Amino acid sequence: MGDDLGDEWWTHEGASEAEEETQLEKQPTEKPNAKTKPEKRKSVTEKTVKAKKTKKNEQKECIIPPKKETEDEKSTKPKRKRKKKTITDVLSSSEPKPGCPADLQSLVTQYFSDKLSVIEQEELKLLDSSFLSSNDLTHTLSSYLKQVCPKWSKIQKQHKEKSSVVLLIVCSSALRTIELIKQLTAFKGEAKALKLFAKHIKIEEQVKLLQKGVTHIGVGTPGRISALIEKDGLGLQALRYVVLDWNWRDQKLRRMVDVPEVKLDFMKLLESGILNGCKEDKIKIGLF
Repeated sequence: MGDDLGDEWWTHEGASEAEEETQLEKQPTEKPNAKTKPEKRKSVTEKTVKAKKTKKNEQKECIIPPKKETEDEKSTKPKRKRKKKTITDVLSSSEPKPGCPADLQSLVTQYFSDKLSVIEQEELKLLDSSFLSSNDLTHTLSSYLKQVCPKWSKIQKQHKEKSSVVLLIVCSSALRTIELIKQLTAFKGEAKALKLFAKHIKIEEQVKLLQKGVTHIGVGTPGRISALIEKDGLGLQALRYVVLDWNWRDQKLRRMVDVPEVKLDFMKLLESGILNGCKEDKIKIGLF
């Protein structure tokens, strides 16, 4: 009886110990499974969050407006320079207007404004009687000269002085001088015309030609004419008419007074005695 009870207790105790061992063996296997489940969920949730973020970022990238340039960025960018309008640009888009005495008078006033006193500038102002009628752009040189010098045949016969001319035609270049001399044929008659420019002709040669015989008409550039006057190669004592090739324009649509170096020579020529001759009513100026 006692042995039976002992066996039952041992078997009961052994069974309980076996159950505990099996429970302990089951616990570690169950716990990791229990832990892995939330990790899988966590990884799934992270993926979904990342996917949502990328979608939001894509949406933001589409919605973001273009970035405006700051003032600093604008200042660093090179500015496009506007091209200055040249005389050619202005004149090509406008109709040519014939020159008039007021144009010459304003040119003289502007040039001497910072060189002479107010009183001296007043003395330079020319009277209307100092001017011949201006070319209205319908004349050739010969027809214009016939209009302003109707008694030319008589005047040219009376002229006997050497180293001086009766008519002086002032233009911008040597080529233009040759053109104008050709245009004089219908007007000059028996009068002698002389080219007065610097290209290929020495000033000493021109002085000798003026001294050699009577010359009625001088055609040339303001620079060479001024130089001849300074060297006493050309006198103004017989001069009665000064015709300016005012309206003619070169390939760049510039007039004689639009070319800086020619303009400077022209103003020197006026100073050399022509303006004084106009004031004394000995010389008259015409704008061709």
